[in-house]
Amino acid sequence: MTQHIAVLTGDIIDSRRIADSRRLHGVLDETLEHLASHHDGRYERFRGDGFQLAMPNAATALDVAVALRAALVMHGETQRWDARVAVAVGADTWQPDAPLAAADGPVFVASGQGLDAMGDETHLTLALVDAPEDPGLALLIRYVDELIDGWSRHAAEITHLRLWHDASQQALADRLGIRQPSVHKRLRTARWALLADTLAFFRSRLAMEGPSS
Repeated sequence: MTQHIAVLTGDIIDSRRIADSRRLHGVLDETLEHLASHHDGRYERFRGDGFQLAMPNAATALDVAVALRAALVMHGETQRWDARVAVAVGADTWQPDAPLAAADGPVFVASGQGLDAMGDETHLTLALVDAPEDPGLALLIRYVDELIDGWSRHAAEITHLRLWHDASQQALADRLGIRQPSVHKRLRTARWALLADTLAFFRSRLAMEGPSS
């Protein structure tokens, strides 16, 4: 059965320079497991620092990519942790109970090719397999990518919390053990309002790539 899926293929940036690779891989596995479980998908990690996640709800693909990178950035204590992520969305016969290692449908191919084609300054791409190239979407992806590249650990942490918890600033402050004005400042530094609107746009746009489009 063909359905519209999202595939995220990625790897850790400058992984050979990261001293605590065991903790890094633990955070990566935990984050991928959480995302795959929450979005009814499946993930596999390969080549040490490489990974792939596939999920049937293509509309939330950018949310997942941002949440993954936020988790890595926020946990990099003495070194910056981050990942390159190539997202592809389109029709495929893959089902969530099938392994990823042998998956070779068009969305998997597009995601892998997207990662292979990334330059040194690019850490996020999006390919719509069944749609013509859209310069507007590409520009928005560049914006999100550069926004994440500029995050501090605090900005990544508050974004990560806000992605998972639709809570008030005071509730977020209580969770972090800081004052509400500090939460407000961190959200502003992370450009959360603009990011939230951008992710909402992508959810709407990617939903249009489904069977009803």
